[in-house]
Formats: sequence, C-alpha cells, structure tokens
Amino acid sequence: MPASHPLLTTFLDAADGRFPPVDGRVTVLPALPGGLECSVAFTGHAVVATALSASEVEARGPDGYGASLAPDFLRFLAGRGGWIDTLDLVLVARGSAGPPCLAERFDLDDHPRVRHARSLRGDVRVHGDERGLVTLADGLAGRRETSVELDEPDATGGGTGAGLGRSLLRDSLSLSPAGEPVFAAVAPGNARSLRAFLAAGFRPLGSEVIVRPRRSVPGSDTGPPP
Repeated sequence: MPASHPLLTTFLDAADGRFPPVDGRVTVLPALPGGLECSVAFTGHAVVATALSASEVEARGPDGYGASLAPDFLRFLAGRGGWIDTLDLVLVARGSAGPPCLAERFDLDDHPRVRHARSLRGDVRVHGDERGLVTLADGLAGRRETSVELDEPDATGGGTGAGLGRSLLRDSLSLSPAGEPVFAAVAPGNARSLRAFLAAGFRPLGSEVIVRPRRSVPGSDTGPPP
C-alpha cells in the first residue's frame, strides 16, 4: 500500500506516543487502497477510513469509547454482503537492524499464513527457520507490519515450547532498520501469542477491524452484492 494515506501518520504518531485526543469523537478518513476500509479505536478516539461521507458515518452513532467497533456499526460499514475481519489489537515495536537473524524463504507461498498476509497486504516477504516463519509486508495504510507462525503450536509463550515465539519475534526485528516502527495485529483471544509479542518488546496502541465492503457508493470501487 502507498505510504501517503493519512491513517499512516496517525499510526506513526501513536508509535511515538502522540495519540489522538481523548475526546470521544471519531475522525473519518478516505477509504484505503485495494477496496479495504477499517475502524481503528484508540483511547477515547476512533478513526474510520471509508468511502462513506462523514455525515453518513456520524449518523450511525460511533464514538471514541468503543461504539466504532460495535457489531452493528461494522455491519453498516461493510454493507450487505461485505466481509468483516476479526478484531485485532494493534501493537508496535522498533526494528533493531544488525545482521538479519532469519533467512528469506521462497518455498512457503502456499502456507496459510502467507496466503492470508498477501490477501490484505502488499510486498509480502517471508523469513524463517526451524522455529517457524515471519512475514514482513506493507500493511494497513502502508505501515510496516509483521506476523508469525510457529511450527510448534505450543511455542508462543507457554507449555513445552515456551520462549520460541518470543525469540523468533525478537529476531524478526533485525529485518527492519534500527528504530523503524514495526506493527502487528494480534487477536486478543490469542493470549499465548499476545504474551509472546509483549515479551518481545511490542507495545499496544489500540484495536482495529478491517472490512472489505460491498455496497453502492458514488466514486467507490466496490459494487453492490449480486
């Protein structure tokens, strides 16, 4: 995704500790490239990127205290027949540079994690070793985004494989320039994975839901459902 979308500035500011005002309001931004839209919640403020007008969004009653992620609002945003992704926490850490600790992998194009990343993100690159794989990509609004998949399902933070997820995530930060924000989206119910990200130095910024709408909107590249 291009790096010029205004939501990217919001994410980068939040990574530096400059969050939107805690005023209960909603900022409406243009839709994302690739037919995607989203609702992002920070503390006391929400940001909605959509092809709908600000007046249409505001008429549905979202706010900065959680209503922007309510099921009825997300269904309105997606439209009849639109796709709604899962609720994710937004996390950020900083690249560590240095010699890359993970080799690039060209044999994992059919891996489910890689396919999912490429359905939502651009310029997806895959790295990994015997512990699992890491994707790095141009994610939501152009932010640098990572995801991981462990070969051992129990390895992300507890059980017999404790620590492998944390070490893989720390090594993945060597793939990005020193100090560059690296974002991740983690389902809050995946507590084991969340613990691994937090232990690897990632910090929570807010939460988000991505949608791929299907509705008739003047000027939109999404059409009505069949």
